[in-house]
Amino acid sequence: MLGIDISSTTIKLIELSRSGDRFRVEAFAVASLPQDSVVEKNINNTEAVADSLRSLYARARSKNKLVCAAVAGSSVITKSLPMPLGLNDDDMETQLTLEADQYIPYPLEEVAIDFEVQGLSAGRSDQVDVLLAACRRETIDARVEAIELADLTPKVVDVEAYAMERAFELIKVQWQIEDSATVAVVDIGATMTTLSVLHKGETVYTREQLFGGKQLTDEIMRRYGLPLEEAGLAKKQGGLPDDYEIDVLEPFREAVVQQVGRSLQFFFSSSDFNSVDCVILAGGVSAMDGLEPLVAGRLGCRTIVANPFADMSISPRVNAVALNSDAPAMMIACGLALRSFD
Repeated sequence: MLGIDISSTTIKLIELSRSGDRFRVEAFAVASLPQDSVVEKNINNTEAVADSLRSLYARARSKNKLVCAAVAGSSVITKSLPMPLGLNDDDMETQLTLEADQYIPYPLEEVAIDFEVQGLSAGRSDQVDVLLAACRRETIDARVEAIELADLTPKVVDVEAYAMERAFELIKVQWQIEDSATVAVVDIGATMTTLSVLHKGETVYTREQLFGGKQLTDEIMRRYGLPLEEAGLAKKQGGLPDDYEIDVLEPFREAVVQQVGRSLQFFFSSSDFNSVDCVILAGGVSAMDGLEPLVAGRLGCRTIVANPFADMSISPRVNAVALNSDAPAMMIACGLALRSFD
């Protein structure tokens, strides 16, 4: 399947193949979205998203039309429930639907529900723990509609946090992170920063907050009188006045470090954890010069900029330089593409 990540300002596409235990990037593309077509990860303008997706797919030059997309963790309710051992899928679904009513604050006919058996309940041989996931149908339908309008076939709608978890497995192997480690993955996008904390490879905490690279773009527009598109290009390619580094970029880097620190403090105050073993920086902002050492120095812990493709081979039709540059922002798209091999 194509892993397609629809965020607030861009759509990202990745297609992977696998030979043995080696992955290869077969197709890759990133396209900007028209302003306000997606707001805080909710699709506002389905036709505009479909148009961008159609041109993105053409640029990627893939022949695969099956899509795995995702909804934001904030739009999904998850709950682990004990269930009697030995129920078949139909009986379990009936039982879960009855139970779900008390956990879901919407009428059940407005909600899509799925579940996965996690294994035997601790200390019980007659029960299994089942992960229940529920999401408003309108949230899923907006993504499905945009994908279908782009002449593609939606196959799976996943949850961003689980896609991130899957992509983290690649980073864990690359950097030899211990299986028992507690790791904070901070995904800093254009408008949203998402903290996912993984303990022993499983997500134990996730939190989204409104903060991202757009704040830097807005400051460039305000200070230098540039329109949005020119400000975005200047941010990436340089060519801004000499005072940019000290007066604009440095304060923004400081703001990023503060956000990372604050997000972790929220996590520590609402959990039994008081430290993490490693911070992984993901999202478009994370590749910014000087950010990684600044975070490492301030938090006093190992800090890594994510590149899920570091150990993969790359098809000759993929622009390897562009892929490497965009790699930290491709974690969710990569995690979605990895669903192909489940």
